[in-house]
Amino acid sequence: MEKKSGHILNASSNLLGFSLVIITSLKISKVSYSTHLDEFAGIACLLFAFSCFFSFLSIRATRDRLRNRFETIADYLFLTALFCIVLAVIIVTMKII
Repeated sequence: MEKKSGHILNASSNLLGFSLVIITSLKISKVSYSTHLDEFAGIACLLFAFSCFFSFLSIRATRDRLRNRFETIADYLFLTALFCIVLAVIIVTMKII
């Protein structure tokens, strides 16, 4: 199995920061009460954080079976969080149009 944990950790941490910027800007502009955007961004934050955690565990694991399991969990968490970010972008797009 190709090692993807380093890439997942890098992308998850970057998108975690992006999600936190979305939440912060929504709270500052007081828009969070009228949309579900902050809920999707909050879920994405949690999923990206757990994806970072599991990809880090995968990098540090010594046994191959455990490494593969952690990497698979991180991969699925990352994909789910990415879907939440896409939903947030769709919501923003629909509100602008």
